[in-house]
Amino acid sequence: MKHIIYFVKGLAVGVANIIPGVSGGTIALITGIFERLINAIKSFDIGALKLLFNGKFKEFASKTDLYFLLSIFFGVFFAIVALARIFDFLFTNYPVYIWSYFFGLVLASVYFVGKTISQWTPVVIILFVLGTAIAVILSFINPAAENTNFFYLVICGVVAICSMILPGLSGSFVLILMGNYQLVAIEAVNNRDFDILLPVMIGAVGGLIVFSHILSWVFKRFENQTIAILTGFILGSLNILWPWKHIIYLNDNLGNPIIKKGEMVVERYVSILPDSFNTELILALFFAIIGIASITIIELMASSNIKHK
Repeated sequence: MKHIIYFVKGLAVGVANIIPGVSGGTIALITGIFERLINAIKSFDIGALKLLFNGKFKEFASKTDLYFLLSIFFGVFFAIVALARIFDFLFTNYPVYIWSYFFGLVLASVYFVGKTISQWTPVVIILFVLGTAIAVILSFINPAAENTNFFYLVICGVVAICSMILPGLSGSFVLILMGNYQLVAIEAVNNRDFDILLPVMIGAVGGLIVFSHILSWVFKRFENQTIAILTGFILGSLNILWPWKHIIYLNDNLGNPIIKKGEMVVERYVSILPDSFNTELILALFFAIIGIASITIIELMASSNIKHK
């Protein structure tokens, strides 16, 4: 029964990981598994590998809290596979509304992530401004575009998995900034495209083990500075999530559109203003408010959970 409960909690973390703006780490905190998850991930060290290679599986499972991790990760995997199909449908049929929802989620995240900074020193303020400026510049100079390079996909895997171990950072949101959210989280998952998924999984596994140590070290020593630059980066990147977009397709050297799997390849999106005050605009504002409300409820639940502890 306890592993079924962990599986359900993994489902919740997986749902968060697939939705830009929601942090899987925050959900892990709400459900009471965050600290145990970090400790289990950090336990994969040389000692654990020696136990595994020496055939001491029971000791290895005990040291790494293996059955707990498997329950969580099966839940995460199931949620990602199931939600990918739903999001594929939404992006195809209701792009303005789903982007509006994401915009609201991330807009609210700026406040809730930023308010965790305990002291706004001059250095922290400078880093916040710097993070905002970098994100704004990137959003205009190099807007989100697909990149199927093997090593870039490995980096995408590292970034995506960080949302599981870092409350306040959404891996899916950063995948949008990197241009590969739909490619990795929706198309590759739905089509079982292992040419895309394999390098992402390599990055995810490596990132999960290595960055659990690195991020723990950075946050213990530079918590306010780290959160400040992340908050600025999220704020400055809202342009990429703007619901109304003009699509620019990728062309070859002759100016002809590149076709991949029967569809033109998207190079980037250019933000535009809505045509008029109509039903679409009203619904978009409604879904943005729902997005703000969603992340607000999640963060309030997290705060309540911390207070009770």
